[in-house]
Amino acid sequence: MVMALARPSAMPAAPTGLRRGAFDGSGGRAADCRPMAPGGDAPPIDLDHLAVAAEQAFDNFARYFADLGGRVGHGGHDPGFHWSQVVFPNATGGETAVELLEPEHVHEHDFLRRFLDRNGPGPHHVTFRVRDLAARLAAVEGLGYQAVSVDLEHPSWKQAFLHPKQSHGIVVQLSQSDGEPAPGPDPSAFVLPRAALPAELRRVTLAVADHEAALDLFGVALGGEQRARGEDVDGSWADLVWPGGGAIRLLAPVDPAVAAWVGMRIGRVHHVVFAVDEPAAVPGARPRGEGAWEVPPEHNLGTRLRLVRR
Repeated sequence: MVMALARPSAMPAAPTGLRRGAFDGSGGRAADCRPMAPGGDAPPIDLDHLAVAAEQAFDNFARYFADLGGRVGHGGHDPGFHWSQVVFPNATGGETAVELLEPEHVHEHDFLRRFLDRNGPGPHHVTFRVRDLAARLAAVEGLGYQAVSVDLEHPSWKQAFLHPKQSHGIVVQLSQSDGEPAPGPDPSAFVLPRAALPAELRRVTLAVADHEAALDLFGVALGGEQRARGEDVDGSWADLVWPGGGAIRLLAPVDPAVAAWVGMRIGRVHHVVFAVDEPAAVPGARPRGEGAWEVPPEHNLGTRLRLVRR
């Protein structure tokens, strides 16, 4: 439950891990990811996490850690922002994280402050872990995409980005991490009644204006395997899955409400699907028919949740 929380004055301190920073189209570093298995044991590319931004990360922490039962992952403080991850099982037995971003010391870097001022709280980026960033960039750029804020200099942390104007409305981060990130906040610092079992993070749904172009990016350039394709009340969709079980649904909307959500943008994260034991017990959930429930974005800091029974 989100009610009855003992809220600290700030997120508990976590040590700074690998060098990080911010995507703002002009350079810097950004959100972290879990390190890949060494050498040939690592897949060439894997979907690691969705990052969501808010004025206070604690408010998102209460949702994903308490209401949905995720476990605390890595976290830390970096110029302009604080970050912490909440990790969930996914549909294939792997794990996918939700990363919680909060502006902090914005005089050091104001990218997140500007994002929140412009857009309000909500999804900020998706991060893919790669085994060899230089090789992946060559493949991505060979297909006509132009990476920005490329940094290959640090021995333990390399990264590059695709601007949302290229990547269908969401920042895409590509990262190569060879070190161990810092631990996240100590969950004992919070008094949070939690779900008995962690929710299962099924997929992130990205509504897009150009479905085939989005399939080219996420399926060809970024290595997602198309597992299913179909139509429902929202529109035509294709599900892409990465080796660790992270999944993105690319949705070409036909529902007027979904199309209105996208508006004149080239794309926008429409919702995140979680499987839980009792959808009706999740605070803010509303029935939407056929056994599905929804937490509207205005009740979840800008990120719509779709809930299905496990």
